Amino acid sequence: MSSNEVAWGRPKPERADAARNRRLLLDTARTLLDEGGTGCLTMDLLAERSGLGKGTVFRRFGSRAGIFQALLDDSERELQQQVLSGPPPLGPGAPPAERLVAYGTARIRFLARHQAVARATLDGRHVPAGRRPLSEIHLRVLLRELDPPGADVDVLAGQLAYALDGPLMLQVLGAPGPERRPPADADIARFEAGWRYLVERVCGG
Repeated sequence: MSSNEVAWGRPKPERADAARNRRLLLDTARTLLDEGGTGCLTMDLLAERSGLGKGTVFRRFGSRAGIFQALLDDSERELQQQVLSGPPPLGPGAPPAERLVAYGTARIRFLARHQAVARATLDGRHVPAGRRPLSEIHLRVLLRELDPPGADVDVLAGQLAYALDGPLMLQVLGAPGPERRPPADADIARFEAGWRYLVERVCGG
């Protein structure tokens, strides 16, 4: 396994009290989401319900969008573990081209499943509220194994990662609104087919 992949899934070390506060805040945030959806989750209410100070909440998340980004990151840990040690082709053991297809497919399904939280990370903007390098790191590792002729792997990894974390997310999730419904299976399948086509072109297929 590549050292880059090990770093890709390793959480940052935290003090014990900081880790407890993070878990308490995330658990409380999920409870609020279950009770009233994304609209009811605010910095003030999260501080009140968690029993922690508002300053603690702001230091941890920075903004309301930061709460949703932290929730999305926490939910993504399962996907990260599947990439690191799960069965192929998403996990190690498959050819890099197959792993590229599998990762993009898994990422599309993840975003569709967590569409409400993913939309809330945008904070009213048309690009993600924070930079998300995890996809780019993983894709760079696979592209280096694949070694496509004449390609600038660093640039290509960034472009492919943006296809998964930027415009594609907006298309999968659709326009904002309280009546949003989960994406239809047929719509998700179209994006999966588009990702496969893109990888095949990159791989010279």
